[in-house]
Order: sequence, then C-alpha cells, then structure tokens
Amino acid sequence: MEKYDVVVMGAGLAGLQCARLLGERGFSVLLADRKYDLDQSIHTTGIFVRRTLEDFVLPEDCLGPPVRHVTLYSPARRAMTLTSPHDEFRVGRMGPLYQRFLGKCVNAGVDWLPGVRYAGFSALKDDLIVRLDGSSYSRWVQTRYLVGADGANSRVGRDLGLDVNREWIVGVEEVLAGVPLDGPPRFHCFLDPRLAPGYLAWVVHDGEEVHLGVGGYPSRFDPVKALKEFRASLTEVVDLRNAKLLERRGGRIPVGGVLRRIANADGLLVGDAAGAVSPLTAGGLDPCMRLSTFAAAVIENYLETGDVRTLAAYSGELFRTRFVSRLWMRRAITAVQVPALVELGCAVFRLPVFDSFAWHVFFGRGSFPDMNLKFAPQPAG
Repeated sequence: MEKYDVVVMGAGLAGLQCARLLGERGFSVLLADRKYDLDQSIHTTGIFVRRTLEDFVLPEDCLGPPVRHVTLYSPARRAMTLTSPHDEFRVGRMGPLYQRFLGKCVNAGVDWLPGVRYAGFSALKDDLIVRLDGSSYSRWVQTRYLVGADGANSRVGRDLGLDVNREWIVGVEEVLAGVPLDGPPRFHCFLDPRLAPGYLAWVVHDGEEVHLGVGGYPSRFDPVKALKEFRASLTEVVDLRNAKLLERRGGRIPVGGVLRRIANADGLLVGDAAGAVSPLTAGGLDPCMRLSTFAAAVIENYLETGDVRTLAAYSGELFRTRFVSRLWMRRAITAVQVPALVELGCAVFRLPVFDSFAWHVFFGRGSFPDMNLKFAPQPAG
C-alpha cells in the first residue's frame, strides 16, 4: 500500500493550490479527483478580483482582459454605472488555468490520480487508510493527513466529523463567443428576485468571452428556465444573435460563510468544502487561494511538530468574525422576495450619499483575511 504525508481530495483551485505548496515543501502528496480532465465540467465563472491578482501569481495567458466597469440593474432595468480607476476583475480561462496549476503540482512531486471518487477512510494507528473508487477498481492509500477540497457538499468533511455547508445557492451559466462588445469590457449585474431569488443574474463581457448566468436559492426558482428567460430579455444589453455556445456550467455555491469547525487531527477542509465563499457576493476564488495557502502552512507545522494545538489557528470561528456584516446582509437579501422592495433599494443606492456603498461592494478590497502562521499556538518546550 502506498503511503503519503497528505492526500488531497479534489483538484479545483483550492486543492491544486494546497497540494502544490505542500509538494514544494517536500511532503509526499497524492492529489485525486473524480474527473479525468480538469478542463471538463467547470462550475465557476472564474472572476478574479484585483486583490487576488495583486497577491498571487497567475498565468497571464489564462486570464481575460481587465474589467473596470460595472453596471447594476434594478428589476425595472434602471441602470447604475460604476467605474474604477483600477483593473478590478479578470475572468480566468479556468480549464487552461487548472491544467497549468496541475502541471506545477506534478513538477513539485505531487502524484496525480484522476478518475477516482473518495469512498471513505478508516483509522490505522496514527494514520488513515483512504479508499478511492475508480470506474472498475478500488484503491487504498495510507496517509498522515487528509484534505477535503471536494466541493460544497463535501463527503470528506462529513466523514472527518467537521461542519458541513447547509446554505447554498445554485448557479447556471453559458459561456459564449462571437458577441460584439459595445464599449469597454463590462460586468453587468441584474438584481431581480423573479429571475435570481437571493442572488443576481449576470453578464460578464471582457471582449473575448461572455459569461451569462443566473443564481439563486434552488427552492425558489428553476435555474434553467430562468436562464432562458434572462437571455431572451437582454436585447438592449448585448447582441446575442450570432453568439456561439462554448460550454454550459452549473453548480452549488455555499453562502453561509466559513464553517466553524474545519480542521481536526485527521484532516481539514479548503475552498467550497470549508464554506470559504463571500456570503454577500458569493465570490470564492480569493478566499479559496488565501485559505488554501494558509492550510498548507498549518499542515506543514502540524506534521513537523505533531502538536495538535497548531491546528487551532485553522478555525472558522476566527475567520467568521470578519464576515458578520456580510452574513447579516445575506439574511436581509434572503428575506427580500418582492421586486418593488429591491427597486426601492436600488433607488437608494443611486443617491450620492449611498452610492459609495455600491462602489465598495464591487471594488472594495475587503475580502478573506490574510492569515499568518505566527498566530498559531506553538508547541510547548
């Protein structure tokens, strides 16, 4: 039986980042995913915000042109335009980006195992025996530590006895090419509880690709029907007559905030599995990168010292305090189901005294907090 220091289940951005960093630090790592090809079945729009682009090295050829302009639409389609002096967003070409990150993992010595599903684990002294099921075989590997990067409905998290996501929205979108760009690259956001209850509908056009989608609470709408209705309503916003469909995407997005219990002596959670998504905007790429980077440092410390107290720094309780206002705003958004109230709120945002709030939501640099291992409890003696 093969033995690893760490097994990472899930090769999304969170799992790739964590696995690469651990491999670069000399640990033996197995990275496994149910997909054979990482450029298939992508679930995220892939919007990177300025703070991520400034703090992390991402391959330039895997990013679309910068976006500085946002137009926010009320249910009656009254528009409010926001413009930043900075390059605020870039849409990642996520298939090539995942493949590039995977190449870095392999170069760092990480073993890559595609096409397998996590099927559970059992304890063996201080290690875990992890079962991985392929299409026609099962495989068992031994590990000192298990990382769940397996999405919003994490089975790894449940088996580890950690917290699980209980609140999420669902999103569905189309990626299109051949759409003419009228003006500069722009992020169009539509607030309409009929189309996107509890979230928004969006069109992101960076001059190369168009991402067109809707998101909301699954109990309140039919995402596929809503997307079709939304697309038909966009004649005055974008010209889709000659649009070519590149792919369709969809999936769950946790919006309950970072989970409280995300680590123990057997393993920890990263990315969507940890609820590392903004409760307000549902943006997850920046929290994903920051939490995964911190997770690698915590795991390194724990495996080198064997002191379980070092895991105390990796606590959702510590992170959630940064998101209290966003969690309350999420509750407010959830409660509003009447378009007239949303229309009134949009009218308030257009007032000079309140428009800075809208600017802050889209362009503010408040995101997942920076973490430093120096705050972790150190081993005694």
